[in-house]
Amino acid sequence: MSEITAADLKALCQWDTPTICNALEVVVPERRATGFTVEHMQVLDPTLAPICGYARTATCRAATPSPLPAAEARELRARYYEYVASAPGPTVTVIQDLDPIPGFGAFWGEVNTAIHKGLGCLGAVTNGSIRDLDACAKGFQLLAGKVGPSHAHVHVVDFGCEVNVLGMAVLSGDIIHADRHGAVVVPASAVKALPAAVDLLTRREAVILEAARAPGFDAAKLRKAMSESADIH
Repeated sequence: MSEITAADLKALCQWDTPTICNALEVVVPERRATGFTVEHMQVLDPTLAPICGYARTATCRAATPSPLPAAEARELRARYYEYVASAPGPTVTVIQDLDPIPGFGAFWGEVNTAIHKGLGCLGAVTNGSIRDLDACAKGFQLLAGKVGPSHAHVHVVDFGCEVNVLGMAVLSGDIIHADRHGAVVVPASAVKALPAAVDLLTRREAVILEAARAPGFDAAKLRKAMSESADIH
């Protein structure tokens, strides 16, 4: 497999996440029912374009203070930020909130979106909460479990670990594609094949859409269009 470049990831951002999921069904059909978010979420800015980058994973809690001494907690947070900034990039942060009530306190708000954006992160996916909706870094996308007012005792528990966020299992370094619809893990082996798969599906769908939108459309014409679509390779 040839090396994946930043240009390869940027190319995938021209399509929304549902389209990427459809194309993955062609390239890696065994992943048809796995690897994407499946739970309700809040989207910071539905107008933002899709993002695609390497996962930086972490876990957090907010209902209780960190058990670490203050100096160790600050050091852990600093090492987490160094991890977020590490190559390759761009990155997408995926944080699993471990509290019994995820989102008790918000990790994401004005400060953390500014920090992460400055460190080359495009956005984040979390089952926790977000706040400061009008003050978050412009262009930084957040997909979250809920909106909340306080950060409470929010702190990083671990990073670089396997997480499961909104039903999507993610490993550090996985490639994440996300937009207002949700997020999906893109296998590295599929990245370069996805544009051709999108083109194939677009051509197949065009036949059906053209028929459906034409005057006099009926079930017989749909059957014919479906047959013609299936013959496109």
